[in-house]
Amino acid sequence: MCSLKRRGNIFILTLTGPDEHRFNPQLLDAIRSSLRRVRSEVESAAAAGNSSSFALITTAEGKFFSNGYDIDWAKTSMDQMILMDNKLKSVASELITLPMPTIAAVSGHASAAGFILAMIHDYILMRRDRGFLYMSELDIRQVIPPWFAVLIKRRIGSAVARREVVLKAPKLTADKALEMGIIDSAHDGAEETLAAAVRLAEDLVARKWDGQTYAGNRMELLSEVLNVIGARCSVAKL
Repeated sequence: MCSLKRRGNIFILTLTGPDEHRFNPQLLDAIRSSLRRVRSEVESAAAAGNSSSFALITTAEGKFFSNGYDIDWAKTSMDQMILMDNKLKSVASELITLPMPTIAAVSGHASAAGFILAMIHDYILMRRDRGFLYMSELDIRQVIPPWFAVLIKRRIGSAVARREVVLKAPKLTADKALEMGIIDSAHDGAEETLAAAVRLAEDLVARKWDGQTYAGNRMELLSEVLNVIGARCSVAKL
C-alpha cells in the first residue's frame, strides 16, 4: 500500500503498486501510520539532542498519484463514505501539524481526494509528460465536502482559478496548473519529478528551521482547514 524510506533527513512516503491508489480505510490508515512514524523518529532525534531539520516527500508508483476515494467500496453505505472522509481528515491533520516542510511529487493522475492530498502539502511538483489534476466532483454529481472547499480557498489564490477548478472540472496538465499557480514546478518524467523534489527538500532542510515553529506557522496559515476538520490544536501539543 505504501512505503516509507529515509535519505538522511528526508523522508519519502510512496504509495506503492500499479493500481489507482484509491483511498479506502486500509490505505488511509497506512498513510497515517507512516506519518506517525515520521513524527516519532523526529521526536526521538530531538530527545537524543539532534536538532536537525527534516522534510517529507509524498509520491506514488504507477500511472496514478491517487484517483481519489474508493467510491465502489463506499457506495453501499453513507457511513462508509463518512468513515473514509474522516480518515482523510486525520491524514490532513497529521500533514498540517507535521514539524517539517512537506512536498507532493505528483507522478501521475491526481483526482478529487487525490488532488486534495497533494494540496495538503506545502509544495506541489508534477510531471508534465503524464497525468492531470482533476476535481471530478461536478462530473460525477457529487458536492465537494466543506473542508475540501476551505482547503481549495487557502491553496489556490485566484478566485478565477478556483472557479475553473471546481465549477468547470478541467483535467489540468502540469503546464496549465503551473500557469494557474496551483503547482510550484513541472518536470519531464516521474524520476525527474522525484529528483527535483529531493533537491527542494535538501534546500529546505539546509535552512535548519525549527520544526515546531515551522508547523506552528503552517497551522496559522491553514487554521480554517484545521477548524473545519476539528483538528485545531496548539503547537505545544505537536
